[in-house]
Amino acid sequence: MGETVKLIVEEHLLFKEQIFKLAKSDLVRTYRGAALGWIWALVKPSMTLFVFWFAFTVGLRTGKPVNGYPFFLWLIAGFLPWFYMRDMIQGGAESIRKYKHLVTKIKFPVSIIATFTSLSQLAVHILLCVITVVLFILFGRFPDIYWIQIPLYMFMMWVFFTVWALFAGVLSAMSKDFLNLVKACVQALFWMSGVIYDVNKIHNPAVRTLLKFNPITVISSGYRKAFIYKEWFWEDKIELLGYFSMLFLLTLLAVWAYKKLRKEIPDVL
Repeated sequence: MGETVKLIVEEHLLFKEQIFKLAKSDLVRTYRGAALGWIWALVKPSMTLFVFWFAFTVGLRTGKPVNGYPFFLWLIAGFLPWFYMRDMIQGGAESIRKYKHLVTKIKFPVSIIATFTSLSQLAVHILLCVITVVLFILFGRFPDIYWIQIPLYMFMMWVFFTVWALFAGVLSAMSKDFLNLVKACVQALFWMSGVIYDVNKIHNPAVRTLLKFNPITVISSGYRKAFIYKEWFWEDKIELLGYFSMLFLLTLLAVWAYKKLRKEIPDVL
């Protein structure tokens, strides 16, 4: 397994320039042909936020201020990373199939595909972060020292879902059933993660602890800690244990899958 890790690192070092070029190309490819172009990267999240804000604030009337912040800002803080995670859960899984011409027509390292796909999505996420910061300022909530945690959570999110893209991309390339399973689970993951609720308010301690081992919950909660709750990332040690435990497990699975299946992918595709 150590040899496979070394191989992946060497592939990234050898193709480091191509990674950024392909990430840019992936962004262009995503929005090519659309009249609004890049604006769609903002329209889709905005529509989702509006629907949930309307449902909770106008319809259900449960959207009350949280920690002195308007419910709309609380909602944005948790949804901000979800848009990236949602796109990477599915997009990462289908990344190798999407770029199968790189695998079948030329000699190209499969591990690179996961990385540049994740980078392209991260660029969109950074743009959404900038807009979120502007919204907070417009609401009179100015940056403070807790906001320095946002790049940390962003990096944690990028690392985890890049590894996920490698693992899921390899398995999805070998089996379309796995890709269909991933697509079917996206909505379930949304509702079973702490994107639209605070997991610390769940009364059952076993369920609360289990959810803190969900990286989606850890990242969404982390963004809210920085923006809303004013807490430091090290204060909840269960969340840190959950994140690093799942990252370690996923890394083992990704390396195993890459070692066993990378040579067979071109024949299957």
